[in-house]
Amino acid sequence: MFAPECPTRQVPLRIGDKWTAMIVLCLEDGPRRFGELLVPLPAITKKVLAETLRAMERDGLVTRTEFPANPPHVEYALTPLGRSLLTLIDAARDWCAEHLPELTEARRAYTSSFSAASKIS
Repeated sequence: MFAPECPTRQVPLRIGDKWTAMIVLCLEDGPRRFGELLVPLPAITKKVLAETLRAMERDGLVTRTEFPANPPHVEYALTPLGRSLLTLIDAARDWCAEHLPELTEARRAYTSSFSAASKIS
């Protein structure tokens, strides 16, 4: 499963990082400029957004188009490969919606047991 020669080890799993899925959702309805992506993602820094977009471009998930203007601007758009992630994101969102009560209860129980263990120590 984790053999060095396994082809899946060569494929980055971008969807699992903190921002990729949110950027894919932001681009679902069409291209956006860098600054436009910052609006729905207020917690992301410009540096992290730039790094994530660069990695997504490298992996073929987005295209970066420069427009000669004054000032120049750039738009990012999903490629067909990037758009294919929407299916995975939808499945993950459906799973979360279905299992949210269980997740919430598990976290509550964990926090309670952690707090109780801390008081004993």
